[in-house]
Amino acid sequence: MTIKGTAVVTGAGSGIGRSVAQALLRDGWNTVFCGRRKEPLDAAVREVEGAEAKGLAVSCDVTVPEQVEDLFGVAVEAFGRIDLLFNNAGMGCKAAPIDEIPVESWNEVVGVNLTGSFLCARAAFGAMRRQSPMGGRIINNGSISAHAPRPGSVPYTTTKHAITGLTRTLALDGRPFDIACGQIDIGNALTEMVAPMAAGIPQADGSIAVEAVMDVERVAEAVVYMAGLPLDANVLFMTVMATKMPFVGRG
Repeated sequence: MTIKGTAVVTGAGSGIGRSVAQALLRDGWNTVFCGRRKEPLDAAVREVEGAEAKGLAVSCDVTVPEQVEDLFGVAVEAFGRIDLLFNNAGMGCKAAPIDEIPVESWNEVVGVNLTGSFLCARAAFGAMRRQSPMGGRIINNGSISAHAPRPGSVPYTTTKHAITGLTRTLALDGRPFDIACGQIDIGNALTEMVAPMAAGIPQADGSIAVEAVMDVERVAEAVVYMAGLPLDANVLFMTVMATKMPFVGRG
């Protein structure tokens, strides 16, 4: 198998990030698994058996600029270049009306979802424009919430709308440097975070309803497809969702 390049995946210790990082590694990408805790990252790398590409676990808090710079420095030192960033690390907070949301919760969500994505994109973009051959791809994890909110989700929904602005601007600014940028908006992939939907969650009309979910591997397959395109082609936006979830017509 020919090595396809070097990928960095944030939030790779669990959920969507873990599945995507493992899928990229199996597909022939040297893959840096990034997250705050080293142990689950190491475990995620070990689970991929027989891959010809190499996996590397690196602990990093994406809200800390120095740690982000170190992350990309380690990746370049290990593999020589950066070809792909899956900007995935994210979090939410307890649903509540805006006046009941602590400022600390707002700052934490914005720090991880938005500032963290900015810092990682900034480091990846800098590496991609200066390496030879020049170029690479950034894929941002948006959300269905980048289009339509859930009740009581001001911090999360605000950051995900902002990710769309980041995606569009990077797609424009990356043109002179052969840097493509796209966004995947995911709805109800079955991870630990989505598992409570099996018991029912609040809807826009005030009711509680069980929502349809999909296997997280569908997301991994979609990201692998986006990543595998030549740099003269780009999926600017892709929505991957459980077919029967209440998104079309939400509210």
